[in-house]
Amino acid sequence: MFHLFHSQLPFIVNLLILLLSAKILGEIAERLGQPAMIGEVLAGVILGPSLFNIIPIIGDIKPIGDLGVFLLILMAGMEIEAEEIRNSIRGKNLWIALLGFLIPMGSGLLIGHLFHFTNIFTIFLSLCIAITALPVSIRILIDLGKLNSDVGQRIISAAIFNDIISLMVLGIILDYNGTSGKLEDVTFSILITGSKLILFIAILVVAYRLIGFSKTRVSTFNPKMDRFLHYLKGKESMFAIVILFVLIFSSIAELLGLHFIVGAFFGALLFPRTMFQKSEFDQVKHSTSSFTMGFLAPIFFAIMGVQFDASALTNGLLLTVVLIASFLSKILGGYFGSRLAGFNNMKSITIGLGLNARGIMELVIANIALQKGFIDVPFFSILVMMALLTTLITPFLLKDAFVRIEKSEHG
Repeated sequence: MFHLFHSQLPFIVNLLILLLSAKILGEIAERLGQPAMIGEVLAGVILGPSLFNIIPIIGDIKPIGDLGVFLLILMAGMEIEAEEIRNSIRGKNLWIALLGFLIPMGSGLLIGHLFHFTNIFTIFLSLCIAITALPVSIRILIDLGKLNSDVGQRIISAAIFNDIISLMVLGIILDYNGTSGKLEDVTFSILITGSKLILFIAILVVAYRLIGFSKTRVSTFNPKMDRFLHYLKGKESMFAIVILFVLIFSSIAELLGLHFIVGAFFGALLFPRTMFQKSEFDQVKHSTSSFTMGFLAPIFFAIMGVQFDASALTNGLLLTVVLIASFLSKILGGYFGSRLAGFNNMKSITIGLGLNARGIMELVIANIALQKGFIDVPFFSILVMMALLTTLITPFLLKDAFVRIEKSEHG
């Protein structure tokens, strides 16, 4: 392996190298008929400590990746109607979200028991296996052109549910770590975290109702909004309004202990787009897509690859068991949940495959666990390996599954 002195390179040069490599390998992946994300992640692996060690794992680059996640979520939220998400988790569809989380969570608990891990260690492993990375799932579905499909909507809905539940459990663990361990302290910690989640849901419900009311007054609001936008002297005022609206929900989520991407998604989803001219909102979507897909998203996925260090993978048995469990449990959870929700065999398998990508949310949880001392560096590398492999393999499997669905529907 090569070891170059990345510390001598200024931030802007690191950014140039990372973006150029991600775009080149992303283009190659596209020409091979695969999502660009695969090439972008591989670019990070090549530039990280696993090979050339050019780009530092931490530093000024990471906030750029966080901004990429934010705009990727924003872009996806603007493509989806709130009513579609609400319908997708109604009734039997809730089985997809529940089993897509509980079966993988159970497999993590079983692994922890078999390898005699501590309770906290086991819970972190279970969360990393159970979670579905919303930004990664969205990017894969966008690349495949299936974001607004029936199956795509179920994948996104289940991913949102998984992320919210995982973050709630994470909050309980972190709060519990600061308690004395007594039953009353643990119960109080759970109640506090649960209250935060309920408050966030209540805020969303109120916002949804208010925006629903505004839709019934479109003829009144539209002229007022048009006059307001024309009154503003600043450039790209509509874009700024959208960003500010979404940042409010992201900030609320962060203040309540949830991850900002949960708030960002719901903020973009709830934005009252009917109060503005369609052409203006479409222009915002185009600007967001250009900046995100052309610059920030490639950086984000390349950073995922940079965080991987192959030299830290020392426990082959544990790595194999974790990888097998993460793949099979998610597919089975999504499959059985989809079957209970009334989907046919092929669509159920496709939903299970779509829930398999971990990526950013798993890395967020793994990083927190490492910083708090709940896990060590070798185990952290196993979790990163799981995130990378599930992210890299899922697009291939999902693309083939969608092709099979189309053949069965037209055959």
